Amino acid sequence: MQSNKLSIKQLAVEDRPREKMLLKGSAALSDAELLAILISSGNEDETAVQLSQRILGSVKNSLDALGKLTIKELMFYKGIGPAKALTIAAALELGRRRGVTEPEERSEIKNSIQAFKYFYPLVCDLPHEELWVALVNAKLKVIDRKMISKGGLSSSIADLRILLKEAINSTCHGIILCHNHPSGDVFPSEQDNSLTERVKSIMELLNIQLVEHIIIAEKKYFSYKDEGRI
Repeated sequence: MQSNKLSIKQLAVEDRPREKMLLKGSAALSDAELLAILISSGNEDETAVQLSQRILGSVKNSLDALGKLTIKELMFYKGIGPAKALTIAAALELGRRRGVTEPEERSEIKNSIQAFKYFYPLVCDLPHEELWVALVNAKLKVIDRKMISKGGLSSSIADLRILLKEAINSTCHGIILCHNHPSGDVFPSEQDNSLTERVKSIMELLNIQLVEHIIIAEKKYFSYKDEGRI
């Protein structure tokens, strides 16, 4: 007797779990569709989605109950072998671990002292200059940090493009710049001032705030914000 099962490829693109996830994000998928991505294929009578629906239906659509099934119990379902059973169990275990993991507390930089403490470990002992940026949200908590240049401070187009790319990609509210002076002289040079002004102008066009620019030299620092220069 010929099977009436539709293959995944016969479904509309937006109904295929992988394609749907790419188009709309993981939140748009049902539990069965997410499970179907894990098991990848069904059996001769069912698509991966249909098999996933049957598995979930057998545990009253409870992910908690699904997570309590053993590897052998998962293999009871036609089309679920050892590899698929292990994949399901591993995914559910990761979900459990995520649920009990405390979210990482983001560093907060609201003043020059906090900026100094944040960047000091990165640049304190370097024999060369490095320019770093901290990308912050509206509450001045760090989203990410990146090194923009190494070996000497430059306001070159290349360096500014890197900075611009990082700021745009992070969708940040503001940026905090930091660079070091290996010479020990904490006061800004004309090149430092030029870079600060150029970055401030560019960020204003993007509605991104230049929150601070600090220079670190040994255990001292200079703050453009504290000096009223940004």
